[in-house]
Amino acid sequence: MATHDGTSPRASSPQVRRAEPLGDGVASTDLVWYAAYGSNMHADRLSYYIRGGRPPGSTRTYPGCRDRRLPEQQIPVLLPGQTYFALTSAVWGGGMAFYDPVQSDETPARAYLITRQQFSDIAAQEMHRPPSADLNLAPVLADGHDQLGPGRYETLVCPGMIDDAPVLTFTAPWHLSDAELNAPTTAYLANFISGLSEAHGWPLERSAHYLATRPGAAGHWTAQSILDAVQAADTRSDGARATPVGG
Repeated sequence: MATHDGTSPRASSPQVRRAEPLGDGVASTDLVWYAAYGSNMHADRLSYYIRGGRPPGSTRTYPGCRDRRLPEQQIPVLLPGQTYFALTSAVWGGGMAFYDPVQSDETPARAYLITRQQFSDIAAQEMHRPPSADLNLAPVLADGHDQLGPGRYETLVCPGMIDDAPVLTFTAPWHLSDAELNAPTTAYLANFISGLSEAHGWPLERSAHYLATRPGAAGHWTAQSILDAVQAADTRSDGARATPVGG
């Protein structure tokens, strides 16, 4: 199984085979692939879910996993299904990224090879619960999805496999057709663009086109307006860092 550390562009990314009923053999495996399709495409940000702490610029401190070892491997992948933006993020102030695995599309993501316990603890933190117990993954591995609660990221999804290990992620309990779409903010789009660059080696223009065509962003953002907004935000940020304090 090829590895990828995210430091160099990749010509193509492996496609995840669409999930079928996986059976008891897969349910007994200890390692899983956690597929991050949003801000956790940044390996550094995911490390706060694992080791604990507060990411730069965040107002939230994560307790971390019970097992604080970083992922054994990480690779870029294409998941069957579509990303869209909906509701309002308490962190970013605009639409949040969700994943609908039944749509006829592909979602670029970053897959991290971790233990079942670590996935349980990352999912708990995403659900704003303290990590304390292992999730029962048998239902999601057997059926492809398992709704643990009504919350935004309380539905587990198994979109398929990478080699012999299941791919797992989490999303909302509803489908795209029922979502309250909402446009993402410039800050969230900038985070996405840098995440796609880190995970997949995508250039700015490709990332901007991808994001501008996602439901929730489409009709509000164009590829060019995303590029203009993100570049303007970068310029302001650079200027602020260059300005001396006091004096």
